[in-house]
Amino acid sequence: MVENKIYKYIITSFCVILIFGISIKSATAQNDDRPNIVFFLVDDLGMNDLGTYNPDTFYETPNIDRLAENGMKFTDAYGTNPVCSPSRYSIVTGKYPSRHDATNWFCGDRSGRFLPAEMNCYMPKDEFTVAQAFQEAGYKTFFAGKWHLGEDPEKWPENQGFDINKGGWTYGSPGAPGQFSHYAPYNNPRLEEGPEGEYLVERLTNEVTQFLQNHGDDPFFAMFSFYQVHTPLEAPEELVQKYEKKSDELGLTDVEVFAEEEQVWPTDNPRLVRVVQNHAVYAAMVESMDRAVGRVLDELEAQGYAENTIIIFTSDDGGLATSEGHPTSNQPLRGGKGWVYEGGLRGPLIINWPGVIESGSISSVQTITTDLYPTFLEMAGLPLREEQHIDGISIVPIIKGEESSLNREALYWHYPNYSNQGGFPGGAIRMEEWKLIERYEDGSVHLFNLNKDIEEQNDVADQHPERVKVMREKLHTWYEEVDAKFLRAKEGGPEPWQPGQE
Repeated sequence: MVENKIYKYIITSFCVILIFGISIKSATAQNDDRPNIVFFLVDDLGMNDLGTYNPDTFYETPNIDRLAENGMKFTDAYGTNPVCSPSRYSIVTGKYPSRHDATNWFCGDRSGRFLPAEMNCYMPKDEFTVAQAFQEAGYKTFFAGKWHLGEDPEKWPENQGFDINKGGWTYGSPGAPGQFSHYAPYNNPRLEEGPEGEYLVERLTNEVTQFLQNHGDDPFFAMFSFYQVHTPLEAPEELVQKYEKKSDELGLTDVEVFAEEEQVWPTDNPRLVRVVQNHAVYAAMVESMDRAVGRVLDELEAQGYAENTIIIFTSDDGGLATSEGHPTSNQPLRGGKGWVYEGGLRGPLIINWPGVIESGSISSVQTITTDLYPTFLEMAGLPLREEQHIDGISIVPIIKGEESSLNREALYWHYPNYSNQGGFPGGAIRMEEWKLIERYEDGSVHLFNLNKDIEEQNDVADQHPERVKVMREKLHTWYEEVDAKFLRAKEGGPEPWQPGQE
């Protein structure tokens, strides 16, 4: 009898302690004045891959659509480059990648008629990253997924401001050269090996949710940098079958899915570009990515963090439409990853800030990935570091509805490379609705009015010579400011165009 009473007393005491501990954790998570930040960065995701941007999309993204419904969606958000590493560099440094000659994926060096510009394939160790700023302020910093900002381990996430690194290392594709795959074995020195056949996005989501479950009282900055939806094109078979059936039911299997786009290397033959979304494997990859976002959102709710956590969702460049399986279509945007057309540069940006952003807000303010660094800092109430994020402008006043525009004259791009996707070396500048593209092989230019011609099919450069002159001068001034490098001649070959030779 006495033993039963003692047993009941121990059990009751344990339950009280457990409930009290959970209550303390929940209260701490909800009441800390400094907000948590969860940053989702998806690889090669086009804005029109998401239902919130494209109601007619073939893919299903209910969790990301829910983020937009409860937050703010940006319609004119850009990466600093049409391929991954440079845009990622701009996110963590707040600088245009051309300042460091980091102008292609690390380390792409494909030649065409000319040699590409000289480039660096790493982020300098002395860059003070956005993660270091949070770490210095007492935030717990966490990274999971793709890094692709340098081969040297000294330049990997754990040495650039992240307390924890799960899977971030040299390569941009999952796995290792010769064994790239979204399935275990991963051959990744920064990710403990999983059971054979484990799907990488599910594993990385487990790592993120475990971090949230085991996290203490300090605020956190967590970056979930997906390897998806980058190639190789692989997804769970049950999801692939779902979209094969959907394609059949919608009659998409018999439609014409490709059109012709120009090509500048290795010949002048047209390159195919996908114009209809119906790729079942890619659709399955998009849905599995969306499910991962949903699991993280659910875990934030379960752990009591949701009301004090800011969510940011974006991509590093446009969807892959012209090579490597041509898995998606960016229509009506022209081109895709690897091109300085809108399909390669424009991407999704969704921000959810409980109690601050009005649900369902939409902004057409032009923003670029260099803006994320100062935006993150201002959101958290941390001092800006203007000597570091020199090319970024905080968009917090836009988010809060305090301003309707940013104090910025133009956005700039510099891509002195021949892309794997067939894109030409070129630069671009956007000023309000006008976008000028300059080709580096011969110095020719195109001018588009994006308000009237989002497809970039109607070149009006000849009709607006003064506008071309002004925009080109601004672009060339910016080249000088960032010390941009340009194409080089092959041995014994002709010299390529250089700025100033107009």
